[in-house]
Amino acid sequence: MADTTPARRQRIGNGTIVAVCLTFAVGMLGMAYAAVPLYEMFCKVTGYGGTTQRVEQASSVILDKKIKVRFDANTGPGLPWSFEPVQREIELKIGETVQVLYKARNTSNAEATGQATFNVTPQAAGAYFNKVACFCFTETTLKPGEEMEMPVVFFVDPEIVDPVETKDIHTITLSYTFFPHEKTKPVASAADMTDEEASKL
Repeated sequence: MADTTPARRQRIGNGTIVAVCLTFAVGMLGMAYAAVPLYEMFCKVTGYGGTTQRVEQASSVILDKKIKVRFDANTGPGLPWSFEPVQREIELKIGETVQVLYKARNTSNAEATGQATFNVTPQAAGAYFNKVACFCFTETTLKPGEEMEMPVVFFVDPEIVDPVETKDIHTITLSYTFFPHEKTKPVASAADMTDEEASKL
């Protein structure tokens, strides 16, 4: 005969609640891990948040209308670099493919590796700012005191003049921030260790 006492029903109810809570927690954890790549994919497709677009070839259409592009450069904490654009701004035709240069110099006495993040403002222009080539696609390593010029090849999509929210944009700011890459984190070598530290290995 089945045990249908209140205590038995209470145990079954508690077990169900625990199972539901655990399932919910695991599901939320999975969604948290998936959220970052999905958000990045969404930004790249839509230009949301000023995310620029990566393209394989230059525009085949050039309008007889100009737009100004300004350049901004920053370095994050922990990266001993000076970093700046060679030109602060340019004016180009919409659809015209141009190359500009940024310049970075390692001001420390150790090799350092950085990775650049980027965005444009106004944010609505992100979907129309197309990069053909950029130093930001990969990490950059500079030796002690080394200076490097880094190119960006881009164009502004002619379709920017069609939507109501972008047709009156006359100036775009392209901003980069270099952060230290994993390679930059110092690793102690055996030669650098004291006898006491080595004895603990």
